[in-house]
Amino acid sequence: MNNDADRGQADRHRSKMQKRKAVQDAEVAGKTIEKGLLIVHTGTGKGKSTAAFGLALRMLGRGHRVAVVQFIKGAWHSAERDALGRFGDQLAWHTMGEGFTWETQDRARDVAAAARAWSKARELMNDPHFALVILDELNIALRYEYLDLAAIVEALNARRPSLHVVVTGRNAKPELIAAADLVTEMTLIKHHFAAGVKAQAGIEF
Repeated sequence: MNNDADRGQADRHRSKMQKRKAVQDAEVAGKTIEKGLLIVHTGTGKGKSTAAFGLALRMLGRGHRVAVVQFIKGAWHSAERDALGRFGDQLAWHTMGEGFTWETQDRARDVAAAARAWSKARELMNDPHFALVILDELNIALRYEYLDLAAIVEALNARRPSLHVVVTGRNAKPELIAAADLVTEMTLIKHHFAAGVKAQAGIEF
């Protein structure tokens, strides 16, 4: 009896999965456009830059070249840079920030640093050798109005058709979200900082 019941359950599952596979295959087959994507990682949760660097690893693994421009970060050394740097000249990494605004406490200095970072980003985006450009914490620079939002969105929209760009940071501007092809919001559910756990090597940096 149990064997019959097990076989019946297995047959029902197989039939259900066959139908689901047919639907999934048809949906995948219907997607024919190939283009460079503008991807935004935002939200209050941890993992925005980490997700971008994971995508960088995937692109590097495919043999593509990747560029990273960090707009705000600069005070902490990034272990991701060390790890991804093992791909040699497949990776170009530029940490252009001088720390978060509450650390520098100098708006003119922050604006100048953001302008330098954006200039480097434009240079890398225009280089046809790069398949992916990550603009880490650009959202923060836009939030504090260190850069002109309209000019940034215009430049991102005018990028090479094949170029993928990832923008990270909290509080992504609505105009950037509207321009993006893919937007993911990391939602904070629980964070160990609240329990007094300090930033740790290999987890936060």
